[in-house]
Amino acid sequence: MNVSKNDEQVVARKAGGLNPAVIIPILFVIGVCIYLFVLGNPGNFKDADKLGSGSVAFSSVEGKDIHPESFLGIIYKGGVIVPILITFMITVIVFSFERYFVLGKAAGKGNLDNFVVQVRSLLNQNKIDEALEECDRQQGSVGNVVKEGLTTYKALSHDTTLNKEQKMVALNKAIEEATTLEMPMLEKNMMILSTLGTVATLVALLGTVIGMIKAFFALGSGGGTPDAAALSTGISEALINTALGIGTSAIAIILYNFFTSKIDGLTYKIDEIAMSIQQSFAEFN
Repeated sequence: MNVSKNDEQVVARKAGGLNPAVIIPILFVIGVCIYLFVLGNPGNFKDADKLGSGSVAFSSVEGKDIHPESFLGIIYKGGVIVPILITFMITVIVFSFERYFVLGKAAGKGNLDNFVVQVRSLLNQNKIDEALEECDRQQGSVGNVVKEGLTTYKALSHDTTLNKEQKMVALNKAIEEATTLEMPMLEKNMMILSTLGTVATLVALLGTVIGMIKAFFALGSGGGTPDAAALSTGISEALINTALGIGTSAIAIILYNFFTSKIDGLTYKIDEIAMSIQQSFAEFN
């Protein structure tokens, strides 16, 4: 069965980057392990020798009044929502690194601004072959789109069956299709950062509400003498979840906007050269 070049390009771009369906469950397991064995390490709590080793969650004294003596132990006391928020945080970190490397590769080799200036200069001189060589050296998304446009440019310049207007339409269509093929790779997994920027805050709010419920329950169950320890534990749990959620959300939003600006920069360069290709074709053909 024969596969067209465009089909191969589509498959390659869809295969690029991390697969969220596989990575996120793995990150959740890692998040739970961090919560249980790093944050819940008995060394983060007072009287560690009485808690044994491994994790507070599996200690024989779990459920009794244990007091953290380090910041990690304090986070552990945030409750069952904490491992979810930890998963959100490491998911943001992992997919941010993935986007950073993918977009760095998409930017290609060398200075992108210099590449644009060089190609536009060659187009003004109608040096299409030299411009194609520049695209091969660039090896990025901009270079891929420009190369497709220039290849179509050469083919149409020798085509005698179409008039000039039809050729311009065909050239514009080829550039648009090449751009469409590149966009999935550039935008893949960006929705994860965008979603976590909102969801992390909502999940943290859930943890905050649970903590406040515990605090008010302690306040009411004590009758005339509220349980100060249980009250402070509930409030602490609420604030820990709030802090983790807000921190994760802020980082996700900042990184999402950063990568969006990089993608916009690449698409702007593509549009800039695409316009030059069309102008050059109109002038010399």
